[in-house]
Amino acid sequence: MIDLSREGDVFLLTMNDGENRWNTTFVREFNAALDEVEASTGPAALVTTSATEKFFSNGLDLEWRSSTGEHRGGDRDAFGVEFMALMGRIITFPIPTLAAVNGHAFGAGFMSALCHDIRAMRSDRGFMCANEVEIGMVIPNPELALFRHKLPMNVFFETVQLSRRWTGPDALKAGVVQITEPLDSLLDATLARANELARLGENRKVYGRMKQSIYGENAAINSPHGPAYMLSHPELYH
Repeated sequence: MIDLSREGDVFLLTMNDGENRWNTTFVREFNAALDEVEASTGPAALVTTSATEKFFSNGLDLEWRSSTGEHRGGDRDAFGVEFMALMGRIITFPIPTLAAVNGHAFGAGFMSALCHDIRAMRSDRGFMCANEVEIGMVIPNPELALFRHKLPMNVFFETVQLSRRWTGPDALKAGVVQITEPLDSLLDATLARANELARLGENRKVYGRMKQSIYGENAAINSPHGPAYMLSHPELYH
């Protein structure tokens, strides 16, 4: 399901399960790969991509969710909590993270890409889409918060309420992704950027702490006080 390799300072996590739909087994395999990355030392960055050029991730494993009995997807009851916790882990992961979106990213697949620091998307084809409303699902508040933190307000509304399908060029203009490339150069471009950023991953404590300050408990951008008050009272903010 998940392949992990390393070249120099860059780890490459390749989702290798067809459409890479999210179920409990997939979540746990992904977490195990992150454990290995986080146990490393020195400069590092992580690139996540897919083994197939059609799908980066096609969202939740709906067939598994609606099935009964034993299934390779694992414990259905554990999924919600474990999946959300994994997304929280990715967004605060203590090294630079980049998603090389080389195929469609729908629903939970789009969400997982957004949890990375930087997103690269193929310019020639493929969509990113939060399609929950389209398929009759309400987006949970933690996921809405993620989208709101990562996207400009007008882009946020079009994404979560109107289920807009973002192409690579449109996503770049909207700020959803930071890099677009044709498929044959997408991964190389993402790896090159990862190599540039890997130096920031050497101090895991600082890099992770900054992400916690942005996205974690009592995040700076969510403070009830404005920056003038915060600047005038630095003793309240450690």
